[in-house]
Amino acid sequence: MTGGPGTGMPRLLRGGMGAAAVGLLLIYNSVDTGARQGQTVGQAAPPAALAPAVPGAATAPASPAAAPGAPALKRAKPTRLRIPQIAVDAPFTELTLNPAGQLNAPPPDDKNLVGWYRDGVTPGERGSAVVAGHVDTTKGPAVFLLLSMLLPGNKIEVSRADGTVAVFSVDSVETFAKDAFPDQKVYGRTPDAQLRVITCGGAYDKKKRDYLDNVVVFAHLESSHRA
Repeated sequence: MTGGPGTGMPRLLRGGMGAAAVGLLLIYNSVDTGARQGQTVGQAAPPAALAPAVPGAATAPASPAAAPGAPALKRAKPTRLRIPQIAVDAPFTELTLNPAGQLNAPPPDDKNLVGWYRDGVTPGERGSAVVAGHVDTTKGPAVFLLLSMLLPGNKIEVSRADGTVAVFSVDSVETFAKDAFPDQKVYGRTPDAQLRVITCGGAYDKKKRDYLDNVVVFAHLESSHRA
């Protein structure tokens, strides 16, 4: 697979990647339906980058549709993702890096699984939490097949290991060409708790064995409650 958001960005920094880290720049690609098991996210593309929080760090432009959000939550690992409008009810897996510094994709043989980069912001924490999932796998259509159909105001629920459920409200759903992916808009620093849900979209290039676009859902934390 080739291409992906983050083209031209430096490798993911391995130091200081705790809750305070911001600016996660992922390279996310779908697994080709004829691809080998265990392929990595963004294989054959420039790896990801993670910028530490520093005074004056760039902040992502706010979505025009974004409404004031709920207070951010403490750090807690996500355990389950629910999006009722598109019948998503899936467990989380932790995503790690390969030796080249690229983010490994969720296992391609599981059609109902979403991934979260374990050293990034947790959903509900202040910042942009990133969730990735396949639009299809070696087994056929997958968990985020209908992600592009979400509408502003739709709800995304993330169950967390501390017993809380973070409820996000969709602000917008946008599609970006992988060779012109707006890293700062998607992964930039935010003053509140936000969520980015990413999968592949657009036309499928058989020669590249990859989709040409990424679908990105922008959402903000609307409320939280005990499970």
